[in-house]
Amino acid sequence: MRMNKKPLSERDICSKFITPAIQQAGWDLHTQIREELTFTAGRVIVRGRMHTRGEKRRADYVLYHKKNLPLAVIEAKDNKHSVGSGMQQALAYSEALDVLFVFSSNGDGFLFHDKTGLSGAVERELSLTEFPSPTQLWAWYCQHHGFKDSAVQLVDTPYYDDGSGRSPRYYQMTAINRTVEAVARGQDRIILVMATGTGKTYTAFQIIWRLWKSKQKKRILFLADRNILVDQTKNNDFKPFGQAMTKITKRTINKSYEIYLSLYQAVTGTEEEQNIYREFSPDFFDLIVIDECHRGSAREDSAWREILEYFKTATHIGLTATPKETKDVSNTHYFGEPIFTYSLKQGIDDGFLAPYKVVRIDFDIDLQGWRPKKGQKDKYGLEIEDRIYNQKDMDRTIVFDERTQLVAQKVTEYLQKTGEFQKTIIFCDDIDHAERMRQALVNLNPARVQESAKYIMRITGDDNEGKAELDNFINPESRYPVIATTSKLMTTGVDAQTCKLVVLDQRIQSMTEFKQIIGRGTRINEDYDKLWFTIMDFKKATELFADPNFDGDPVVIYQPKPGEEPVPPENMPGEVEESGAPYGEGEQPEDMPGEVTGPTGPGEKRKKFVVAGQPVTIIGQRVQFLGPDGKLITESLTDYTKQCVQKQFATLSDFFKHWSNAQRKQEIIQQLAEQGVFWDELRADVEQKLGVELDAFDLISHIVYDQPPLSRRERANNVKKRNYFTKYQGAARQVLENLLDKYADTGIVHIEDIKILQLPPFNSMGTMVELVNAFGGKHGYDNAITELEQALYSSQESA
Repeated sequence: MRMNKKPLSERDICSKFITPAIQQAGWDLHTQIREELTFTAGRVIVRGRMHTRGEKRRADYVLYHKKNLPLAVIEAKDNKHSVGSGMQQALAYSEALDVLFVFSSNGDGFLFHDKTGLSGAVERELSLTEFPSPTQLWAWYCQHHGFKDSAVQLVDTPYYDDGSGRSPRYYQMTAINRTVEAVARGQDRIILVMATGTGKTYTAFQIIWRLWKSKQKKRILFLADRNILVDQTKNNDFKPFGQAMTKITKRTINKSYEIYLSLYQAVTGTEEEQNIYREFSPDFFDLIVIDECHRGSAREDSAWREILEYFKTATHIGLTATPKETKDVSNTHYFGEPIFTYSLKQGIDDGFLAPYKVVRIDFDIDLQGWRPKKGQKDKYGLEIEDRIYNQKDMDRTIVFDERTQLVAQKVTEYLQKTGEFQKTIIFCDDIDHAERMRQALVNLNPARVQESAKYIMRITGDDNEGKAELDNFINPESRYPVIATTSKLMTTGVDAQTCKLVVLDQRIQSMTEFKQIIGRGTRINEDYDKLWFTIMDFKKATELFADPNFDGDPVVIYQPKPGEEPVPPENMPGEVEESGAPYGEGEQPEDMPGEVTGPTGPGEKRKKFVVAGQPVTIIGQRVQFLGPDGKLITESLTDYTKQCVQKQFATLSDFFKHWSNAQRKQEIIQQLAEQGVFWDELRADVEQKLGVELDAFDLISHIVYDQPPLSRRERANNVKKRNYFTKYQGAARQVLENLLDKYADTGIVHIEDIKILQLPPFNSMGTMVELVNAFGGKHGYDNAITELEQALYSSQESA
């Protein structure tokens, strides 16, 4: 007799039918089958200064050849669904997880989708006893990719496992597997594009480990252009290489190692300084990995390219968050199209990268320009060249002391309002600018500096004391330094996991550099409550958000008006500028010293003018919102709300009927929020104009349907006037009277939650159980709340 599966839950279907069928086909439950695999973290959703996590993506089954080598995805449904009803969902998971074999099941059998076509059909139904074996799927996998013998051995080589249970994230797994597969196919030029903060170095380590352990690549060179990058790599992700690894230093070569890490400057030089990489034979290395390859290897005449050309027989793998494509520089020309791309936007959507707010502050002299009076001299007596100076000149050719002071003041105000020990990086135009900013901040934060002189530090390439503190700035456990002023040194490779404020007082001239700088804040560290960060922009750099090459929208852009705090209001929605990006390529990879700004010695030329006593003010600009669909809301907030609500409820009668019938008003409020109604901002805007506190119902009635609004207090008083409570006695009446007062104070949502009975003043009346029993039990209490809500809105029925 056939079992009736309809009453069974999805979990029952899995445990009683799907899992046994997979095991019967030869799959090992402990090493090859992962059930309910969650592979994203859930987007961080910022609400004012609070945050929550969005929904995580979860696959019912992922089947592996070996650990971290996924072959198949299975989506399970209960038996009320058809066998193939989960296929589209399974296919979406297969795209994310990069698998070739996809299954859907309801416990009766399987629908099999074969992306290789080697099974004889793209899709076909299988019985529970016909599920393919691991040997069969692996054979089809290798055949599809064209792997034979040594190539199969390479792809079959396991990942490094330290025994801690750490596993690569799903996108890292895809990047590693695709790269190893490409090498197995004989591809010798490969580029991976992964957003800053997504673990490029760990990904590179696993790639190198598998190629090295398989003996396909025996001697490997890892190249970077910052010493800190090389040291971080050697001491952290690459540490398992142990005695097989060395860092090339002091321009000396030892050919007895297998893994070499090097700053490219350490092996190149002028003709006088020997290019020591030539001490290796051209075929010495089998593999070269180029970190941040957008910097050097993209340019044909760079020193990096000389090294790569010398070792041209090796496989070259480039890593970057920001590939370069200009008329002079091309990563694609050298490496080909990226074998894998994981963008900033995807990282934020998946919840692995921190979203960000933007505080945009514009100054009058930046936007309107400034012209000196005839014969006007700067503070050091140098006559100022007569022309109009604007934003591109600020801190480059002319310095305004008051402008520097105002930037430092706004940064200080922000930190004082939100937390004075939030790690902060301030990007300045050059070293001189970074030093002046440090001084201004020191004078504005005397108490913090008295506690520690390292509260604020300049960390630039020319300052050994500052550079010595870089590790402490990066270390989440080190309290100091808190604020780092810098120029170029910290644009890449600084893994500042707890950086919560990135300040842009630098004229950023390239999308590449902009993305790198934004990346300083995108790391998440939940242990230190770092799940989002703020960008404070003083030089219109965030106009680059509007560039089509930028792939991660901010959650909010806030432009304070004169006299307003630099902290965005609670739960403020997003904004994106409509204007195009004003800057082209032209990044400067190293710290620039800047021209002299103080008194000069004999024969010394000063090119920066320094102006003191010039008032600088903030210019307020309009705010735009970023809607839930990612598109700009360009109309007013009230007009946008009308549009959103009237799509669902054409008339007030429609809205009232829906509102009245809802068991919980919170459901309607949440539903409208998901469709773009910004409740907090709307309430603040309307209540400021009206001077009264409105219920969610009255906000919509007033804004969308032009009804005269009733305040929450007025609605509560109307209920009291009608002697609504006479039918209740004792504790029940007391509870309802207090619930009505709570409604007047905080709104409808709070009185719908039964947990309110655990809070004052209810907890002094009795336990939750006792208070609910005063209504004859839970059913009676729920009915009383429903009647109370009907009484609150009964005056609307004639509308």
